[in-house]
Amino acid sequence: MTDKPSRRPAAAHSRLSAIHLAPDSLAFALDCAAQAVGAVRAGSALPAALQTVIASAKHAEARGAVQDIAYRAMRRLALADALLRKLVKKAPPPHVANVLVCAFTLLTDDEAHAAYAPFTVVDQAVSVIAARREFAFAKGLVNAVLRNFLRERETLIDEARKDPVARWNYPQWWIDAVKRGQPDAWEHVLEAGNEHGPLTLRVNARHASVDQYLARLKDAHVEAEAAGLHAVRLKTPMPVDRIPGFDEGVVSVQDAGAQRAAQLLGLKDGMRVLDACAAPGGKTGHILELANVDLIALESDAERSGRIGQNLKRLKLEAHIEVGDAGDPAQWFDGAPFDRILADVPCSASGIVRRHPDIRWLRRPSDIDALVAEQRRIVSALWPLVAKGGELLYVTCSIFPEEGEEQARWFGTAHEDAVRLDAPGQLLPTAARASAGAVQGSPDGTNPANPDRDAETFADHDGFFYARFQKR
Repeated sequence: MTDKPSRRPAAAHSRLSAIHLAPDSLAFALDCAAQAVGAVRAGSALPAALQTVIASAKHAEARGAVQDIAYRAMRRLALADALLRKLVKKAPPPHVANVLVCAFTLLTDDEAHAAYAPFTVVDQAVSVIAARREFAFAKGLVNAVLRNFLRERETLIDEARKDPVARWNYPQWWIDAVKRGQPDAWEHVLEAGNEHGPLTLRVNARHASVDQYLARLKDAHVEAEAAGLHAVRLKTPMPVDRIPGFDEGVVSVQDAGAQRAAQLLGLKDGMRVLDACAAPGGKTGHILELANVDLIALESDAERSGRIGQNLKRLKLEAHIEVGDAGDPAQWFDGAPFDRILADVPCSASGIVRRHPDIRWLRRPSDIDALVAEQRRIVSALWPLVAKGGELLYVTCSIFPEEGEEQARWFGTAHEDAVRLDAPGQLLPTAARASAGAVQGSPDGTNPANPDRDAETFADHDGFFYARFQKR
């Protein structure tokens, strides 16, 4: 389920002494990023951790630099931890260790592509430690560790990467799960998860075609390319308030793979549609852009349901927003069956790890079994609500077969009145340069007709699973 990587609350930060550093300095950014890394280690999702850290620091202008370092750290955490173990005999205090981790993530880039000069990173990391009275004793250690690393950088990195966890920057159980699930593409899948996802936009079909919007971007000197029937991929990411047409609802930010959902529903005017587990409302908006339907957007979290309304208001669209458990229709169902149900169920979010790199460090193997049970509970409760001849579209943003193909097979066996229709099946996370053949087709070995331009153009997307069922 996109944008729902973790429901764990933000962890409480350990008390740190006051610090006096310029908010526009790298030292300040390193300190805040290290606090965020510490919060993730304690079980907090990174966005929540960053929000807490930035709010407590009272310097919102530092958000960009802090966020950049923290996200880098999530993508290289295992490598940085391995380097720390090699260079430090006795583990330093957690905050000192996390400052070093953040420094390592900046120093592991070769100088030609480094965000900061190595001497700057070392100097600013030492400044961070010196600025906190409880850690000032460790400034010599930090200086020595980072300088020793730079002297033997390549050798140390090569040695650390002999451990597959440090090589791939995922927990071992995750690596093993991807190997089992994708034996022919596991390396590609792991590599893709360490890349930065592109900024992909969904063009509102009520306002413009992709070609028309690309012409508008060209006039605004913004480089972009078509990435699907309604998808445009920007060459360079930018804040949404600078994207032409965003405020007017002409475009929304949505991964190209996620845009498949509304398109696969086969929507027609007048249909009654349920978007189950709807927050934050990206797919809800897309459904309403494609047809005039009677739509219920259901979300179990009252706070998150507010985001659905906010997104629809920007798009100037309306839906019936309900707060309730998709697995307990008695709370909200009015008795009228649905022509289409979109079941974008809670999942491991393993397919969107390039956008949420903290997920790999938050998930546990036991989470998968619990999620599989929850997915079955929800779709079993929703299936009776589908009208005869109607369809249910099962969606996860997962790459694990337990949440994808295995669930689809279970559903088809458990419900005799369910007929499985063509759908993409497992979409693996891919990059624009990757072969379109890396994307798996449907279980029968065919690749269903792609409604989105050519597959090569469409190839840069996150990982999703799609299965369609029609009620006899």
